Amino acid sequence: MTAATPRTVEEYLDLLRAELQGADRALVQDALYDAEEHLRAELAQHPEETDATMLGRIVASYGAPSEVADAYRSNETRVQAALRTPPPKPKHTTLGRFFGVYSDPRAYLSMAYMLLALAPGIFYFTFAMMGLSLSAGFAILIIGIPFFLLFIGTTRVLALAEGRIVETLLGTRMPRRPVHPGPPMGWMQRVLEMLKDPRTWGTLLYLLLMLPLGLFYFTFVIVGIVCSLALTIAPIVVLLYHAGVISIDGTVESPHPALLPLVSILGIVLLTVTLHLTRGIGYLHGQLAKSLLVRAPRTADEPAVA
Repeated sequence: MTAATPRTVEEYLDLLRAELQGADRALVQDALYDAEEHLRAELAQHPEETDATMLGRIVASYGAPSEVADAYRSNETRVQAALRTPPPKPKHTTLGRFFGVYSDPRAYLSMAYMLLALAPGIFYFTFAMMGLSLSAGFAILIIGIPFFLLFIGTTRVLALAEGRIVETLLGTRMPRRPVHPGPPMGWMQRVLEMLKDPRTWGTLLYLLLMLPLGLFYFTFVIVGIVCSLALTIAPIVVLLYHAGVISIDGTVESPHPALLPLVSILGIVLLTVTLHLTRGIGYLHGQLAKSLLVRAPRTADEPAVA
């Protein structure tokens, strides 16, 4: 074993974290989970050996931290290139860039997420409020600690599932692995670690925010689409009515016929603006999800959190 070979799992993870400095925090979480899972599983199979001796053998097969970091960076580049939606053809004029949003798949995927966000938002909010209330109520009982651990563990599962949805529809890189729980520890110590973990409160805040955000997203998309289509189609309906092609009960009042094309143009512009805003909101939500659901890589002198 060389002098550069780490002697403990924590030392290996610190070296790997340093090698991945500057990489996407979701990629760092995936790499750290895989490494810690592999190292601790190998150590558990050989309890008779010291950690330093076993790590020397494991690192020889699994790879040094620098090699693992390079492999993850290279693999991430290939995966992102395969998963990325085809970019629209570049437009060289202001008008082309404005209406080019119609050929951008990310705008429609963001719109799909905003339309679907209300349903999980209601579930997330209800689950978080009930979990917090019951955790506080059970705190004085013997089942309080295991219930709190179960509740926080479930929120992290929900965060992982939400991350997959966010990455698929909004294109923001999210973790594909949870954070490794680390070495075994007692229930009370585990609770204290969870209380000190920023991910615990970030995840709960995200679950609570999803209800108002989901309501806003759904309303914004529906109102934007309905108003845009109404302005675009209404002049055509009026012209068909005056031409006797269709009949409408009651009196139809309309502006001067010369203004009707302008109303349709306004509707098309409004729909285009809605798509631009939808794409922008989708990007901002992806950044919000990453900041609240993914823990920033800690520094070398910061204590590990389970």
